[in-house]
Amino acid sequence: MPLFTRTNPSTDATPEGPSEAPSEAPSTETPSPDTDASATESQAATVTQTTAAADTAIEEPSANAEPATETGGEPAAEAKPEPAPGDPATETGGEPEGETEPAPAAEDPTAEPRDTPAAEAKTEPTPKDPATETGDAPATEAETEPAREGPATGAEGEPKGETEPAPAAEDPTTSTLRPDEPGTATGAPAKPTGAIEGPHKPTGATEAEDAAPKDDWRTRLPLAPRNLGWAATALSALLVLFALQMPNTVGNFRISEFLRLPAEAIVGAVVLLAMPRRPRVITAACIGASLGALTVLNLLDMGFVEFLGRHFNVVLDWVLLDDAQSYISDAIGTTGSIAVTVAVILLALCLPVGTALASVRLSNLLARNNVVATKATLIAGTVWITSMSLGLTIGGVPIASDHTAGVVKVHARRASDTFRDEAAFEKFAKNDPFAKTPGDQLVPDLRGKDVIFTFIESYGRSAIEDPSIAPGVDKTLADSTQAITDAGFAAKSGWLTSATFGGNSWLGHSTFLSGLWINNQQRYNTLVNSDRLTLPEVFRRTGDWRTVGVMPGVQKGWPEEKFYGLEKNYSSRDLGYKGPKFSWSTMPDQYALEAFQRLEHGRKSDKPLMSEIILTSSHQPWAPLPKTVPQDQLGDGTVFNAIEKAGKDPKDVLYNGPEAKAEYGKSIQYSITSLIDWLTRYGTDDTVLVFLGDHQPMSRVSGSNASRDVPVSVVAKDPKILDRIADWNWTDGLRPAGDAPVWKMSAFRDKFLTAYGSTPHP
Repeated sequence: MPLFTRTNPSTDATPEGPSEAPSEAPSTETPSPDTDASATESQAATVTQTTAAADTAIEEPSANAEPATETGGEPAAEAKPEPAPGDPATETGGEPEGETEPAPAAEDPTAEPRDTPAAEAKTEPTPKDPATETGDAPATEAETEPAREGPATGAEGEPKGETEPAPAAEDPTTSTLRPDEPGTATGAPAKPTGAIEGPHKPTGATEAEDAAPKDDWRTRLPLAPRNLGWAATALSALLVLFALQMPNTVGNFRISEFLRLPAEAIVGAVVLLAMPRRPRVITAACIGASLGALTVLNLLDMGFVEFLGRHFNVVLDWVLLDDAQSYISDAIGTTGSIAVTVAVILLALCLPVGTALASVRLSNLLARNNVVATKATLIAGTVWITSMSLGLTIGGVPIASDHTAGVVKVHARRASDTFRDEAAFEKFAKNDPFAKTPGDQLVPDLRGKDVIFTFIESYGRSAIEDPSIAPGVDKTLADSTQAITDAGFAAKSGWLTSATFGGNSWLGHSTFLSGLWINNQQRYNTLVNSDRLTLPEVFRRTGDWRTVGVMPGVQKGWPEEKFYGLEKNYSSRDLGYKGPKFSWSTMPDQYALEAFQRLEHGRKSDKPLMSEIILTSSHQPWAPLPKTVPQDQLGDGTVFNAIEKAGKDPKDVLYNGPEAKAEYGKSIQYSITSLIDWLTRYGTDDTVLVFLGDHQPMSRVSGSNASRDVPVSVVAKDPKILDRIADWNWTDGLRPAGDAPVWKMSAFRDKFLTAYGSTPHP
């Protein structure tokens, strides 16, 4: 092993034992007792600080540590062994000439510490290493710097006469120095003892950091993923149970409905528990998506019952969604309509997706806890059967529920009935007792009369009998009856049961005019594509009347005018109105009637008129409402601009029950007043007016259990006209009595034709 020898004149090289120092190696300084004591204290402090440094990882890299070990917390003092014969570390003659320093060889840092060589060399001091200049530096310097020193590398300061103890278990934080690292005597200048270049990590720190989990939210919040998982599972269960128990009417939306035990959930759990993973996931997703679609149908059901008084028909009613969008646009504006449409579409798409994901999550939970889930399912099934058998209830609602299955059955039955009804109705519509009656035998008793059929939007029994609405409407009817009496007219009134409720006015119109019960869109489509005889067509067929229509509510093309037998139809674009819309209503009734007078009724003609007029000012949302203006100020309708701006916001009325009732009553009063004002101003001895409501208002106004009855009145100056219907037993005046006869609206056509002399020809 290569080595070099150097005489250190500033250190004591006296070997341990009683032998004297060799004369060849004169010492330049004899250590004083104080110096020896200081050196001993310095070594003890150094060892203590070395232990602390290993604990706090502030030492040099562990690869640079001395192989010195600690035993029981005491420093392991090195004893210089006697030189072995032939050891190259000694000088000729067996006496050490000085301290020799072997060139360190590459050494396994994991090897156990070896015995110190026979003549341990001291580290060569450098001017920058004050820790090795013990002969020049005072003892206090070694005491003030040990906290930064590593393990002692020189022999100086070691207690003499102490033998090296048996090797102790190696501290894992230390290892032998490698010759190629700083601090070893390879010829490179040694760093000052205790100098720190920067924070050094102990051996294995890098590997430990690489193996440690990353510092993200999962490590900072170890419970967060589990809590989020349980929250997602709870929300999934709530969503599925809500969809299973959701009622399809607003009136049934109460807490007790959601506390029931659904049979569908129990059956679903049994099915999913019996399946392997892949089929289970697919089945759960399909069940969940179907449940979401059924929830959408329940929401549509709820809306149809609320506004139209009937349930949604999955076969027929999809086309009505376009009309609903148009109505919303007219009621709350284009921006609001777009927002509502987007929200509805997103809801319709997200509900099936959400319930599908929720069902899959719950199915996985069942599979992970198969035993517990099986027991819970058996218990739930037992409770359901017991509750059903004993008729147990909660809040008046049965605990055992099969609501979802019942809703599916109802929709399926309704669809089946619709398909059967289509074929049956088409055959029934061809059976018309007046289909082949010659024109000269149709309504002969009305020859020469101007006959006007007028529909007042949403004019129903509730307007006359509801305590919160009736006072104002009844007063208007009483005043109007007096007004027509003063003008020489008389009236009789009764009740008709409309085929529709809350909306779909065209169903009521077609039922009244055709004599067929048109209660759905499929029947309406079948009717308008048939040759059924309608009341306008009756008058046109005679050749003695000019048939016209005034329909301000028609804002697009209306091909049905030919089916109804109208020679001329005036839509909202044909009446010359330049004023504002009043929500859905395109123009005030006062203006529409004045336009009819200007365009048709006031013109001279060689034929009397048969007119169909539809008044729209009483159409929901009943805000803002028009007001009657002086006749000479009507002009083109711009006079209504200020009235419309001063009116109420539709949103403040439609969804406020008491407010909606109040404004609805006012709208009916306005429409009746406008019609009677026109009649008393322009009516003649030949005028025959038949006016009625097309349907009841929405259930928010009329009530969820309201009838479908609407008032109907016949007004004329000629007493013969009313005498022809005396056997109808209707009430005199414009307000029908509560016990007046009630007919189906579809019965009016035949009764009217028969009363005025028409002869049936089946």
